[in-house]
Amino acid sequence: MKQEQQNGNTTPRGLRPKKSLLISCTIFAVGALLLGIIYSTEPAAVRETATKETPMLVNTTRAETGDFRPSLTALGTVRPSREIILRPRVDGTIVERSSTFTPGARVRKGDKLVQIDTADYEAAVAMRESELQQARASLQIEKGRQNTARQEFGLIEETLSDEQKALVLRRPQLQDAQAAVEAAKTALNLAQLNLERTSVRAPFDAVVISREADLGSQVSAGDPLGRLVGTKEYWVEATVPLSNLDWVEIPESADGTGAAVRIRHRTAWPKGVYRTGTVISIINELEEKTRMARVLIRVEDPLLYKRPTDELPKLVLGSFVQVEIETKPLLGVTRLNRDFVRKNNTVWVMQDGRLRIRPVEVKFSDQEFAYVSSGIEADSAVVTTNLSTVVDGSALRLRPEHLTSGQDKPERSNSE
Repeated sequence: MKQEQQNGNTTPRGLRPKKSLLISCTIFAVGALLLGIIYSTEPAAVRETATKETPMLVNTTRAETGDFRPSLTALGTVRPSREIILRPRVDGTIVERSSTFTPGARVRKGDKLVQIDTADYEAAVAMRESELQQARASLQIEKGRQNTARQEFGLIEETLSDEQKALVLRRPQLQDAQAAVEAAKTALNLAQLNLERTSVRAPFDAVVISREADLGSQVSAGDPLGRLVGTKEYWVEATVPLSNLDWVEIPESADGTGAAVRIRHRTAWPKGVYRTGTVISIINELEEKTRMARVLIRVEDPLLYKRPTDELPKLVLGSFVQVEIETKPLLGVTRLNRDFVRKNNTVWVMQDGRLRIRPVEVKFSDQEFAYVSSGIEADSAVVTTNLSTVVDGSALRLRPEHLTSGQDKPERSNSE
């Protein structure tokens, strides 16, 4: 008692925890009341029975139907159509060489390219001429003897057999003299022919590709002198897939006309410049590495000697070129840009504001177009825009600036 009075604290110790608990309960009750008021005033979510569908923006183009003659694009190599290794037919020393017998030079049919020493061959001709004169003289002598024998036989009245009569009239001797004359003529002709062969001439209009002999060279019959390539025409050997071979028009005879061809050299010739040719045959052997069919194309006047012009390029042997072979006509087909034919040979069509996926049959395809024979109607609105979501029946609508040309490339776009 004395101690409590000394501290001046008259509040009992048990009353403090009760007061703290009362305050805590009051705060909790107020918080719960406020939370209940918030939940009771929150707006409730209402589920709608249907969702709103947003149409995808697209561009379209009209399908073009009609008769077409597309081109089959392939790669080819320029080759000579006429080529020889020039060889002499007699032995000797080259004593003269034409200035045109130079690699890259042009020669005409009959031009003398090489002259072989003629001394030995002129001597052989003189000898054969002498032998021919001797044989003719012997024939004349024998004819005189035969006349004498005939006169003597007329004085004899004995009957002889045909064999004995031929011997008396010297018929075998006459035939032998005549044969000797013919043999001498043949020998002379051969000697004159060998003399002519000492002049080696161009057998056709050509360009010189290489030269293997020169002035002073000792050559034998059959030795190579040079390589000549004809200038009348070149060939282009192109390779095409076997599946496309039936579309190439081949002439039925050597005088026939095959498919028309355009030949381009993308890296060496200006843009838009091409040479023309025609298909002449199909080589009945596949290309060894690619196992593709080989088509032979003829190009006339490849070096433009007949029609000199600066507007067209000359063909160079061995160069790789691109050929566009005109195919057989396609009748009543629909032409579409190749990019508009989608996966699994389907086409996207906009019909009544909806996307329709149409399976189609592609009859032929070239570098730019696909030619559809069935599965799509004429003037159908073909969707040209790439879509991220492709579902048949999806809602579509045209862009305000939509394109209408059949040449348009598809745009890359996501659904909007």
